Parts: sequence; C-alpha cells; structure tokens
Amino acid sequence: MSKIGDSVSRVYTINLSKAWLTPEHKRTDRVINMVKEFAIKHMKGGEIKLDQELNREIWKKGKTNPPRKIRVKITKEDNSVVVSLYEDITNDKSEKIEEKEDKKTGSEEKTE
Repeated sequence: MSKIGDSVSRVYTINLSKAWLTPEHKRTDRVINMVKEFAIKHMKGGEIKLDQELNREIWKKGKTNPPRKIRVKITKEDNSVVVSLYEDITNDKSEKIEEKEDKKTGSEEKTE
C-alpha cells in the first residue's frame, strides 16, 4: 500500500471464475460488475471508474470468454476510486524469459 497525499493505491488479483455460473451471453457483463463490487468492498469509496485498458483486457476475448482472474491496481483519491490494469507483472515475466535465454545461449557457447 502506498500513500501519496490523499491517494491510496493497492494491487489485487481478482478471481473471476464465479462468472461462469451465469449464462454465456452475460459473462463479461458480470465480470465488469464483479470488479466494481470488489473495488467498493475493498476501498469503501463512492464513485468507481474502470480504466480503458482494463476494460479492453476484459473484453478482449468477447462477451462469452472473459478472463478467469485479473491483476488490478486500485487507487482511491478523495471520493473516487479508479481501477486500472496492473502491467508490471508482464514486464517482469518478459525480463525473466530473456534472462533464461541468455543463460541457455551462454552454456551452449561454453560446450562448443
């Protein structure tokens, strides 16, 4: 948790698998509502706003196949709460993959 002035931001992983209990054509709509409900519950704020990137990520596979879980960053400023996609994880994974590839090529060079 980090505080900057009056703002508080936290990173959460939201499990969205209960959306599969609803009919196919309502799943992504249900996921949007679940994200908003989660933000209200954990940040106890008034107005909830979803970031455009988060919305695109949820709707990427269409109306019937939303993601099973999603990593979000929730920021509370005064009376408004902004929910955005947390992207640092993807950057960390790509760096780890590059490190592994470097190690593999380094060991291959030594054997030759």
